[in-house]
Amino acid sequence: VRILLWWALWLLCFAVLWSDTEAQLRYTIPEELKEESIVGNVAKDLGLDLSEISNRKLRIASESGKQYFSLNLRNGELLVNDIIDRETLCGQSSSCVLPVQVIIEDPLQFYRVDVDIQDINDNSPIFLSEVNTIEVPESTLAGARFRLEPAQDPDAGTNSLRTYALNKNEHFVMNIKTDKDGTKVPEIILEKAVDREKQSVYHLTLTGIDGGDPARSGTTRISVKVLDANDNAPVFEHELYELKVMESTVPGTMILTVKAVDLDDGVNGEVEYSFAAHTPDLIQNWFAINPVTGELIVSKHLDYETSNSYKIDIRARDKGSLAMEGHCRIQVNVLDVNDNAPEIIITSSPKPVPEDAPAGTMVALINVKDLDSGVNGNVTLSMSPGTSFKLKSTFSNHYALVTDSQLDREKFPRYNIELKASDSGSPPLVSSKLITPISDYTMKTTENNNKKKSGKIALYLIISLGTVSVLSVLTLFTLIVKCVRSSIGSSSCCIWRTNSEYKKPNRNLQIQLNTDGPIKYVEVLGGDMMSQSQSFGSYLSPMSEFSDLTLVKPSSTTNFTDTLNVLDASLPDSAWTFESQQVTSICFYAASPNTVCTNTGLQFCSIVFLNILFICICF
Repeated sequence: VRILLWWALWLLCFAVLWSDTEAQLRYTIPEELKEESIVGNVAKDLGLDLSEISNRKLRIASESGKQYFSLNLRNGELLVNDIIDRETLCGQSSSCVLPVQVIIEDPLQFYRVDVDIQDINDNSPIFLSEVNTIEVPESTLAGARFRLEPAQDPDAGTNSLRTYALNKNEHFVMNIKTDKDGTKVPEIILEKAVDREKQSVYHLTLTGIDGGDPARSGTTRISVKVLDANDNAPVFEHELYELKVMESTVPGTMILTVKAVDLDDGVNGEVEYSFAAHTPDLIQNWFAINPVTGELIVSKHLDYETSNSYKIDIRARDKGSLAMEGHCRIQVNVLDVNDNAPEIIITSSPKPVPEDAPAGTMVALINVKDLDSGVNGNVTLSMSPGTSFKLKSTFSNHYALVTDSQLDREKFPRYNIELKASDSGSPPLVSSKLITPISDYTMKTTENNNKKKSGKIALYLIISLGTVSVLSVLTLFTLIVKCVRSSIGSSSCCIWRTNSEYKKPNRNLQIQLNTDGPIKYVEVLGGDMMSQSQSFGSYLSPMSEFSDLTLVKPSSTTNFTDTLNVLDASLPDSAWTFESQQVTSICFYAASPNTVCTNTGLQFCSIVFLNILFICICF
C-alpha cells in the first residue's frame, strides 16, 4: 500500500507544464527518483511519430557538465539517467530547474525543456555540535536571553527547519528569534534566577523540527553552568549589520567596525571581539576580526560567482572572571564586477550545407553565457560581415546560424565566420570563436557546372576549327602556287627531277608489276643488281589501284635516280593525279633513308594531319 501511495504521489508531481513561448516543454519531478524513471514523452509532446525519432535523429544535450537525463530512442521518453539530489544541485534555493536541449536533425530544429526538481523531505535538521555549553552567572536577572546554535536543514521550502522545542525544566524557557533573512535562531530565556549553591549545572535538550509531512527532527544537548560574579554582558549597538562590498575589494581592506558596550567596571567591562563559536571555516578564511577594535577585514579575494553573500556572527566577550558575552550578525552582500568574459558554446556543430539551400536554412546552434550578473551578464552575439550567413535569435542567449543568401561553392567552398560575444559591462569584455560552414555539391549545381564547362569547350572548339581551317586554306594555296611554278615545262608536279638526270634513261631495265597480298609494287630487273644495301621507297603513281602504295626496288643504292627515270619512262605517258583515298593513304607514309619525296600531296597531307592532331589536343 505504501508503494502504491508513493507512486500515486509521484504521478501527481509528474504533471507536464507547457509554455507557448518559444515552443518549450516543462516537466516537474521530485528529487531522488530512481534511474530509468520516466520524466515525460518528449517525442509525443513535440508531435513526433515513432518513425521520426530515428529518421530525424532526435537527441538531447545538457547545458550542465553532468548528464542527468537520457532519451529512449524507441518511444521518445525522457528518462532519469542518474539520481538527482536537489540539495547538492541547488542548495536551499527556492527554484531548482535543470535545462535540457532537445535537438532534431534533418532538418535541424531546437527545443528547450526545463525539468523542475521538487524538494522532498529527505533530510533531518542537524546541529553542528552534540553538546553546547552556556555559562550563566548566578547574579543574572530573570529575562536574560542566551543564544543557542541554530540547526541546519538542507531541504528547502516547507521541508526546511520550522521550529524548536526545549525539554521542560524549572528555570529556562524556549524563544525562537527570526532574523531578517528568515533564519530561525533558538534562544533560552532565564525564567527563574539560578543559585549556584543549589545547582551548578543544568542539562537541557534542544530539538529542531522541520515542516515536512511526516516531520523530521534533530537534537542537541545544552549544558548550563552557573557562575558567580560578573553580572553584565556586552551589548552591541546593532543586532544586525548590513553592508555591501565590491567583488574587487583588495585583501586587507577594512569594511566594517562593530562595537559592543559592557556596563561593568574594570576588567569585567573590557570587551574582546571574535567570531562566534560555530563560525564555518569558510567565513574565517575569507574574513578576519580585530579582537580589540572590532574591525572586520577582508582576508582573500571575493568572488561573486562563488558566493554573493556571507552571514558572519560576531561575539563580544568581557574579561571578567566569570566572562559574559553578547552577539551580533553581519550580513555582507557582494556586488558583482565585470570580471568574466562571455563564453560561446557551439551546441550543434555545423555540417556541410547544400549549395542550393534556400535562405533561412539552419546551419548551427549557438549558446552564449556570462557568469557575471546584471548588466555585466547581458551578452550580445555578433558575427563577421560579408558572408552569406546571419544570426537568428531563438530565445535568451540562444542563437541559430542560418543562411542569408544563395551559396556558390565555386567561389566560396568554405566560410570562416568569426563569432564575437560582448557583455554590457564597463568596460565590456569580449570573446570570439571561429566557425567554419562548408558548402556542399548538389545535383543541380553539378548540372549547371557541366553546362558552363560545355559552353566553354564549344567556344574553344569553334575558335580552334576556325584557326585550323584558315591555316589549311593558306597552306593549300601556297602548295598549289609552288607546284605550278615547279612544274612549268613538265607533265607532273608529283616527281621532282632535273633535265640532266632524265636525258638518257636506261632502256635495258625491265619493269615487272608484282602483287604480294594487298601490296602492289614495281620490281626493276636488269643492270648490276646488288644483294646488299638495297633500299625501298613507296610512291604514288597512276598504276596504283584503289589508292594502294607502289613500292619501287632500285637496282643499286648508288644510282637510285636512274631507277626513277627508268620507271617513269617505262610507265604509260600519263599525268600523275591524286585521289582522296590516295592522299589519305599517304598520310601514313614512312620513308627509308634513301627515299626522295616526290609527292606534293604528301606535304599537304602532313599539314592536314598536324591540324587534325591540334584539334584533338583542343578537345
